[in-house]
Amino acid sequence: MPDGKKLEFANVTADDVAAAAGVSRWTVNRAFRKEASISRKSLEKVMIAAERLGYVPDLRAASLASDRSNLIALLIDDFANPHKLVMMECLTRILRREGWDILLVNTLDRDDAGHALLNASQRRVDAVILIGLQFDDEVLETALHARRFRKLIIFARSSEHSNTISIAVDDVGAMTELARYVHQRGYQRPLFVAGPQTYSAHLLRKETFFSYWTTHFGVEPELVTVQTYDPALAGKVVTERLSNCAREDLPDVLVCENDALAMGASDAVRYALGLSIPGDIAITGFDDVPQADNPNYRLTTYRQPLADMAEYLVKVLADPDEQDINHLFIGSLIARESA
Repeated sequence: MPDGKKLEFANVTADDVAAAAGVSRWTVNRAFRKEASISRKSLEKVMIAAERLGYVPDLRAASLASDRSNLIALLIDDFANPHKLVMMECLTRILRREGWDILLVNTLDRDDAGHALLNASQRRVDAVILIGLQFDDEVLETALHARRFRKLIIFARSSEHSNTISIAVDDVGAMTELARYVHQRGYQRPLFVAGPQTYSAHLLRKETFFSYWTTHFGVEPELVTVQTYDPALAGKVVTERLSNCAREDLPDVLVCENDALAMGASDAVRYALGLSIPGDIAITGFDDVPQADNPNYRLTTYRQPLADMAEYLVKVLADPDEQDINHLFIGSLIARESA
């Protein structure tokens, strides 16, 4: 074959690369395995030859031989919540850096979540990472009974299911810190704006705030619930809740379960109700999404340490035998002008 001319893509084999590089076929195989031992000189020779010939290793065949695919299924929903995009960017960047490929699935609803989990179990993925609201006990049990993946990981929520791995922020510690901040700032009439309440992957923020407030003031805060983490829906719900309140009956602070709800609540307070923030009503969020620092919001919020959580995730994936690996992370309170 003339120098520089590539073989037909489908016909290029490891043997062709080995002949062009002057190495054995096994050296070629080692060059494309992340953890294999190979000298730098041999690796360079193989990569130069592979590039010239247009060689791409058969990852499926390699996974069958090693019983490991290096493929992760990332199941995610609720894209109206901007924090999901932040998490997805962080996770995929760190996973790809560590040599993991990602099968991304947008789960539309509870029924779709169950189907997606079963589908992932048939694709030889090494682990499934769940980020979302649709994964209740029944869905998880169905997936666990049928699974062919090694690990089922709930990311950014605390899972109560014994056969899942939970990597999340410490919601109890975080919301206690936020509640203390609200208390110390002198607010006395909070309205808690909650999102959907799931069980297997539950946020403990509402319960923690209610416990703190009841302990210190002897009364439960007011509550309003939004069915999805959608800023537009949150704005509508808050507007409906507060539009008929007398001025003296308005809450002095909205404590929102996350930034998506807080941004919707902020828009409602300013534009639908014609009130000022924080002069009339203060607002807090949770997550510290990029928009939280926008001049339109300047949200007081709680920042999740996503990079640390993602780095821990790759360690969990690298150790197939470790069992006691649930972990809660400490973030930081970010005080801005909204409260």
